[in-house]
Amino acid sequence: MNLRRLFAIVIKELRQLRRDKLTFVMIAGVPLLQLVLFGYAINTDIRGMDAAVLDQANTANSREVIAEIASSQVLDLRYHLNTPQEIDRLLREGKISAALVVPSDFEARLQRHDRAPLQLVVDGSDQSVQASARQLAAYPLPGWQNEQGVEVVNFYNPERLAPLNTVPGLIGVIVTMTMVLFTAVALVREREHGNLEMLIATPVSPWELTLGKVLPFVGIGLIQVTVILVVGYWLFGVPVRGSLLELYGASLLFIVASLALGVYISTLTTTQFQAMQIAFFTFLPQILLSGFMFPFAGMPKVAQWFAELMPLTHYLRLARGIMLREAGLLDLWLEMVVLLVFAIVLLALAVTRVSKRLD
Repeated sequence: MNLRRLFAIVIKELRQLRRDKLTFVMIAGVPLLQLVLFGYAINTDIRGMDAAVLDQANTANSREVIAEIASSQVLDLRYHLNTPQEIDRLLREGKISAALVVPSDFEARLQRHDRAPLQLVVDGSDQSVQASARQLAAYPLPGWQNEQGVEVVNFYNPERLAPLNTVPGLIGVIVTMTMVLFTAVALVREREHGNLEMLIATPVSPWELTLGKVLPFVGIGLIQVTVILVVGYWLFGVPVRGSLLELYGASLLFIVASLALGVYISTLTTTQFQAMQIAFFTFLPQILLSGFMFPFAGMPKVAQWFAELMPLTHYLRLARGIMLREAGLLDLWLEMVVLLVFAIVLLALAVTRVSKRLD
């Protein structure tokens, strides 16, 4: 082995990496992103979970217990309710993850020790919420040091089956990875093969070019959604309790938003490798911050604000709401609006960049 020739090749590769700014950014950017996400944003200890309280006893003791539980900061008691029906509505709409219920015979239960004095109704469509509920179930009440003072009532997933939480999220994760990556790479490949120059000679507009490249992938995305739904039901019994048509409507909008991101990435890169790099760079924060793997309520506010800019965050709420909580699009209209705005803005930016290239 000739060390001089080996050293020359190493120097050549280092110079090539220095000229490839995107690769250099990825080398430093991915470890830094992982460090920040896992060290700062990811937190399995939930604090400030959106919740409601229904105090049917309305006694001095019940108000004191509610105040003590609120001071633990696990629950953010935003809503003070008057009827049990309001709990179901707020859970279905995704406005709360839990509801603390003080029954009318609260004082009698404290005396008899026959039933838990408090009830905690939780959204069983989110596993992280169930974990926090188990912590609160052991909350110490006066005279209940060795007994469970809080009875947990699990809505939508009473058997606590993990696939019911995982499969709706997997739809979003799989569609995100395939749609963004396929679109970004496919469009850059057209440019590398010289097909883009051929299109310039035709009277095609930037919007027609962009939409023409996107529409075939819409069908592929809907096929993927169908496969996951069928296999999820066949293997794990994951239901679609809400409207199947509305679920497909939400999925269609999410697919378009993901494709818009892929098209925009393709306008920022010149090679397929660069397109793949940026696409993978967008996957990590979406998967980690969307609430798919880690509890959304456990993240710092800054991380939550950043996650709200990601389409996967909103689709997870839509999929879990429709499939498990029997929610409708009217209940989750804000998530649909965010996805629509995201898709329009990214497509407009992509078309603007394509228009400049055509000119």
